[in-house]
Amino acid sequence: MRTFLAVHRAGSLTGAAPSLGLSQPTVTAQVRALEEQLGQQLFVRRARGVTPTSVADELAARVAPHIDALASVVVGGASPVHLAGPAELTTARVLPALAGLVARGLELRVTFGLADDLLAGLAERRFDLVVSTIRPRGRAFTATPLTDEEFVLVGPRGFTGDPRRAPLVAYAEDLPIIRRYWRTVLGTRPPRGPAVVVPDLRGVLACVLAGCGVSVLPRYLCAAELASGDLVALLEPEEPPINTLFVVSRTEPCRPGPAAVRDALLADAARW
Repeated sequence: MRTFLAVHRAGSLTGAAPSLGLSQPTVTAQVRALEEQLGQQLFVRRARGVTPTSVADELAARVAPHIDALASVVVGGASPVHLAGPAELTTARVLPALAGLVARGLELRVTFGLADDLLAGLAERRFDLVVSTIRPRGRAFTATPLTDEEFVLVGPRGFTGDPRRAPLVAYAEDLPIIRRYWRTVLGTRPPRGPAVVVPDLRGVLACVLAGCGVSVLPRYLCAAELASGDLVALLEPEEPPINTLFVVSRTEPCRPGPAAVRDALLADAARW
């Protein structure tokens, strides 16, 4: 039942496997065994992932409270889960998604940093899970897609100028996010270096709101300001640049606490 619920939440046999500490063939075999036992189909296999049937939706609604309650007993008595990720996404999306687990007894220790440094810490066993902006290479890690962040070129309320002539507010001196947006959407390089460099996208957002210039931000970080009109989207390309984020663990069976955190993130990320 735990395997079934993980597949239902992840929408994928492959995506559920790491959180269970099982191989994908084992997950497939357990789901098939449950279908045979029930005499009903639970999932429709697609090219990318699986779609639950109405039978699966009903079963998940019935068993989820009990599976989660059993998990909380184990989680509550376990050692803290050490989670690491980018400061902005972790603050805005990841931590709120884990509030329910914390209320049921999960102890959480959080570290912010850059992807390469955090993945090195995961390999050194300083962290249990890492939310990473890059997919790690090699067999030492298991990376499950979590969500796609969409990037948007923004300016302050009332901005009507040419963004290519405006001062740039950047996350780093080499304009990593802005440079990618310019190349993908405008087909060229940024015309100049940054006017302001703030190594935190929340600081970049504050500078743009204050009228320091324009920048490129993940839409999740500035959605409220765009909705209120405090920020304006300066371009609306048909295919805006995106970046896939991953939840990463070591390629070994997860302890119950990290597994519960991974399951909660994968379930909540569908709403991000």
